[in-house]
Amino acid sequence: MLALQQKRAFRPQTVPAYSARKYIEQLQKKYPDYSYREATLNPTNPVDRATAWEADIVNWYRNNNEEKELIGVRSTATGPAMYLSRPIKITNPACLTCHGAPSTAPPTMIDSYGSANGFGWKQGEVVGAQIVTVPMSVPLERAKNTFFVFIGALVVVFLLVAILLNIMLEFVIIRPVKVMSRKASEISMGALNVAELEVSGKDEIAQLGRSFNRMHRSLANAVKMLDETDS
Repeated sequence: MLALQQKRAFRPQTVPAYSARKYIEQLQKKYPDYSYREATLNPTNPVDRATAWEADIVNWYRNNNEEKELIGVRSTATGPAMYLSRPIKITNPACLTCHGAPSTAPPTMIDSYGSANGFGWKQGEVVGAQIVTVPMSVPLERAKNTFFVFIGALVVVFLLVAILLNIMLEFVIIRPVKVMSRKASEISMGALNVAELEVSGKDEIAQLGRSFNRMHRSLANAVKMLDETDS
């Protein structure tokens, strides 16, 4: 079907690089800082021809055939930019129908782009690279925002922990101690008939409350015995 269509008229939409470029153009409307290129050393369409620094990346892949990804930073007129790249390797023999030799390429493609470029590709050869570029200010700004969000989250967590600890201290330690202090003050004023502390649990505060109650009972018994002796 594709070969029949190419015999009638060459459709650039059938070329993956063209389709990817058009898709990225739509995507860049939402993410204008990002750029995408399918940079090729010997492209059919001159728009895809690799610049000097892109050619260096493509040649790096050609010299390191097993590598799948290259990330780096380069200087530009507007400041440093980060790039991520992956090789474009001829793995599908069907690609050589259009890029092997001009004699085997669809005539409609020759009519559109000529026979001087985009030919002589070989199976397994790295012919280009997919390159995404973004100014370093973008990841740095995102890293700064993430840092502030992280610090803000930590502050909120510490505040919540501090509030929770204060609440636990109030109910577990401070309130029981205040009750014991009030009872001790009443007993010291001679009110030995006050009710004992209500104690529950097995922690140190509960043990202190039980000890206080025993002291209260012992003191009350001692005073009672003295009263009986006097009478």
